[in-house]
Amino acid sequence: MKAVVIYEAGGVDKLIYQDVETPTVKPGWSLVKVKGFGINRSEIFTRQGYSESVHFPRILGIECVGIVVGSTEPERIPEGTKVVSIMGEMGRAFDGSYAEYVLLPNEQIYKVETDLDWPTMAAVPETYHTAFGTLKNLKIENADTVLVRGAASGVGVAFAKLLKGKYPKVRLYGSTRNTRKADRLKAAGFDDVVVENEGRLDTALAFDKIADLVGPSAMADSLAHLKDGGILCNTGLLGGTWTLDDFDIITELGSGKYITGFYSGLVDEGTLQALFDLIAAYHIDAGPEKIFSLRDIREAQAYLDSANSFGKVVVVND
Repeated sequence: MKAVVIYEAGGVDKLIYQDVETPTVKPGWSLVKVKGFGINRSEIFTRQGYSESVHFPRILGIECVGIVVGSTEPERIPEGTKVVSIMGEMGRAFDGSYAEYVLLPNEQIYKVETDLDWPTMAAVPETYHTAFGTLKNLKIENADTVLVRGAASGVGVAFAKLLKGKYPKVRLYGSTRNTRKADRLKAAGFDDVVVENEGRLDTALAFDKIADLVGPSAMADSLAHLKDGGILCNTGLLGGTWTLDDFDIITELGSGKYITGFYSGLVDEGTLQALFDLIAAYHIDAGPEKIFSLRDIREAQAYLDSANSFGKVVVVND
């Protein structure tokens, strides 16, 4: 089969498109024909050498959609079943989805029912699942004014589409450092755009709910723009800082502000199906912004890592 193998950390030139042996089914694991997958920033971090637990050589890829072609659990996931897989140690402790086939533990293979085409389906698992969890944790109401911090990211755009599909009356703002993305953000569903300058929001507005995809590096500034009684859900780490240090809970939250969080490892089959059902029920356009082929994986990662990136980037196999 064709796959993309990384042998050492570095730039996109370290992503090697080559022939490798197709994995052999083993007890407790099943073989999935990869029809498509999303590109994620965590895979870029791993390629750059920032994932200390990942040892090379490795086939990256933490998500995929496809069809079971070799099952060791035929009563639940028989051959021919349309499936999704996300996270676990896929693409980290064992080879992932940057390939034509991937061997996965049965417990992280989730069957789903959907009529979406493969490119659209490939855009959903990691990104829309994260946006879906964030949406639920924010406890959105129709009268809310909502901010997405890091709005041009894949999760930011997915959040906008889900929110506006289900709660069209909500006033939705998106923050970006690049004002040239304003028109694209509005086309994706944002009502207005807030500019970020050096980690600070250039606005006096306050919001009922904030979906914070930038993370701890901007948390204090985000909280300064959260109304008393409001909820902030930290989901992303686009700011490059992983933990919140020197945080005074009483001072920052004493007025009744709330912080919660979500990450895509909190996944189960029922939640994924509920997500696909919501997309269908509200006729949400979940399609990707860019589609690449497996042989063009370097261009796919380079685009996502560029200042011009916007929304979800996927790879679709022929």
